[in-house]
Amino acid sequence: MIKSKKVVLVGCGAVGTSFVYSAINQGVAEDYVLIDVFKDLAEGNELDLHDMQAVVPHYFHSVKAGDYKDCKDADVIVITAGRPQKPGETRLEMVADNAKIMKSIALEIKNSGFSGVTVIASNPVDVLTNVYRVVTGFAPNSIISSGTTLDSSRLKRLISEKFDVNTKEVNTVLAGEHGDSSVALWSRAAIMGKPLKQYIEEGKISQDELDKLKDEAVHMAYKIIEKKRATFYGIGACLCRIVKAILKNENKVLMVGAYLQGEYGISDTYVSVPCSLGTTGITNILEWELTQDELENLKKSADTIKNTFKAAEEAIK
Repeated sequence: MIKSKKVVLVGCGAVGTSFVYSAINQGVAEDYVLIDVFKDLAEGNELDLHDMQAVVPHYFHSVKAGDYKDCKDADVIVITAGRPQKPGETRLEMVADNAKIMKSIALEIKNSGFSGVTVIASNPVDVLTNVYRVVTGFAPNSIISSGTTLDSSRLKRLISEKFDVNTKEVNTVLAGEHGDSSVALWSRAAIMGKPLKQYIEEGKISQDELDKLKDEAVHMAYKIIEKKRATFYGIGACLCRIVKAILKNENKVLMVGAYLQGEYGISDTYVSVPCSLGTTGITNILEWELTQDELENLKKSADTIKNTFKAAEEAIK
């Protein structure tokens, strides 16, 4: 008998429920459990999401409001809990409050006997993912930060609009921190299979234009938060893509936060780099050849995350 796939969501706010909504529509799993400190919120979402069952194209068996005991036999846990980012606030400024929340969640999950893969989107995501690793002691490859998956998606969209092509024809990524210090890896970029540097040489786009598009992608969250107080559809879809790659054992390469231990000359921190994802989590960390400037900026971004993690450590003592 084939075991159905079970996903537990911790945090039933807009990001978490956007993820589950995307996952149900795409047939990612059969069973979903919703955990939230506000029980009514989890129960209300259980009822609302179950109303999809008769009309969505992919079958799912159940959505239920649960508790941490439900984590024991889960395949994947997705954590989106934490206080939201305030207008004008950077993700790194949220660290102390959300580090304490993450510690309490991590202890509950560890005590449940969970042995699957954890995907974290709570901000500042790379810092809090490292908090979760320290508290649980789980294998680093089984703990994944959503990282710059969303940032890279934003950059692809902006460049696809510039060249009037399908976003799937654009291969551009942001690496490093999910935040202001992220790094565009232009040397690896291509559009319709043609290296980006050739478009620059042909005068079809300038480096200055590319840098402006990168800045727009990096700061997109601030613009959205200013207008509607939160971002959730984009990250919900990105979380769905990550979890799908894990549950389907795709070995799909995505820009997620991985715990580096010497790769790219970086150690002891979560940083977004290209990783393949399968049933055990991160199955391979790809070490791309980068330009010297890209590598140096990636290391600086990692240092930003490391320095912020010190504040998180203080908060959870």
